[in-house]
Amino acid sequence: MNMHSLQNFRAATIPARAGVGLKPEHYRIILESAPDLGFFEVHAENYMGAGGPPHRYLTAIRERYPLSLHGVGLSIGGDRPLDRDHLVRLKALITRYEPGLFSEHLAWSTHDAGFMDDLLPVPYTRETLARVCQHIDEVQEFLGRQMLLENPSTYLAFVESTYDEVDFMAEIAKRTDCGLLLDVNNVHIACTNQQWDPIDYIDRFPLTRVQEIHLAGYTQETDDRDRPLLIDTHDRPVSQRVWALYSKSVTRTGALPTLIEWDANVPSWSELKSEADRAETILRDKGSKGPRHAVA
Repeated sequence: MNMHSLQNFRAATIPARAGVGLKPEHYRIILESAPDLGFFEVHAENYMGAGGPPHRYLTAIRERYPLSLHGVGLSIGGDRPLDRDHLVRLKALITRYEPGLFSEHLAWSTHDAGFMDDLLPVPYTRETLARVCQHIDEVQEFLGRQMLLENPSTYLAFVESTYDEVDFMAEIAKRTDCGLLLDVNNVHIACTNQQWDPIDYIDRFPLTRVQEIHLAGYTQETDDRDRPLLIDTHDRPVSQRVWALYSKSVTRTGALPTLIEWDANVPSWSELKSEADRAETILRDKGSKGPRHAVA
């Protein structure tokens, strides 16, 4: 095994710039061309093996760029205890690469049948709130660091819900002192599907807690009433409506680390980089007009 793969990196703050999700298809061109980019983000579960080419490439890229770690498997909203083995693997990965940020989803993905390859919604109730806060407290204590929680993309509303989504997210952050990840694409998806006002959503969101922003593409279908139904597919460029909402958001938040998520139908490096360049332009223009929040 490459000796560098065993080293601990010094924690690197994520700059208030644009970054992209790191994909195997782009490993070589990144190392060969050293693009001007703020950071890379990886899904934690893709690097929980002990070694091999993924770690070899990630180590080389981490030597040059800050890293943000994004989890998809903790099942923060699940109605059962957190998987301690998963937490142990996650902590080892964080120790190995010292990412500047670590984030997870407000969702659940575990059941009696095991792990489901999906991020499923939770009802916004007092019971769910207490369970999510307990899980976040456990994660932050075990890892010895703050976690960011991402707002979800939703397609339906639970009859049981007694909180609206923004108030639910704000209360979680208040009780646990976690940070927040504002996924602007998810805001647009949820507000379209649920017929909410996206500007009101952003205005009421606890923006001082936000430490990272996500942008992505979605697929548009129609529901059984011929209304738009947006699906969070991460398989195409960011839409014009999401870019517009992002511009309004960073005017409020100031410049923050902004990730382009593109997880399916992965494009050429040049196309992905052009999306990051567009985000960087908006950050310089609009982000300079808003307050600046330090990344904790």
